[in-house]
Amino acid sequence: MRRGCSSRSPARREDYHAGFRTLRTHRLNDIRAITLDLDDTLWPVWPAIERAERELQAWLQQHAPGTARAYPIERMRALRAQVYEDHPHLAHDFCEQRMISLRIALREGGEDPVRAEEAFEVFYAARNRVELYADSLPALERLAARLPLAALTNGNACIHRIGLSAHFQFSLGAREHGAAKPSPCIFHAACARLGVAPHQVLHVGDDPHMDVLGARRAGLRAVWINRRDETWEHAEKPDLEVRSLDELVHWLERASAA
Repeated sequence: MRRGCSSRSPARREDYHAGFRTLRTHRLNDIRAITLDLDDTLWPVWPAIERAERELQAWLQQHAPGTARAYPIERMRALRAQVYEDHPHLAHDFCEQRMISLRIALREGGEDPVRAEEAFEVFYAARNRVELYADSLPALERLAARLPLAALTNGNACIHRIGLSAHFQFSLGAREHGAAKPSPCIFHAACARLGVAPHQVLHVGDDPHMDVLGARRAGLRAVWINRRDETWEHAEKPDLEVRSLDELVHWLERASAA
């Protein structure tokens, strides 16, 4: 469960949403662009990661059996977590963390660390075979017809490989930028590329800390996409809460018609 969230009683849901939806409507009238988180906003990330782990393990069993024996999936996952702890300067770069993990695993498995690049490509290709939420593609099409869209992610998903690049002006990842959300600088960099002031950009994401609070503290408007029916637990609130991107589209259409 994400930071700043807990599950809430369904009985409270209608009143809770009603309160949010009348809170800041007037502040959404001058939106000129939208930035969108990717993982757990457009698709659930863990099914893709778990598939990538399985395909990597199958590749290792065939091409680097010593490494496969030394590092089954759970141990490889623990190694990846240790690399994250040991390299805080790479907290924004999931690709390099994975590469370091693979080089260590191959070396300790008695095999050539140079093969880490091949192994990474197996993992990365599977990681980008995501299953979109049912509402994501129709909503992207409608949103992109209204406003410029940019992807803003801490992860390493590739909208070009996934086949979504036609809906976005660009994708800005923490790895490319050099810092991750909730740092204001990555939000400001996206605004600069869009050519729009921060207060005219609406950021949409699932993580209360990284997406919502990060965006608001950088001067953007923020939409919390709450697909898991969780309760907001911070004093500072999002400008809007929605359960799906389809709901966001309807909200923006109603707001523009008002």
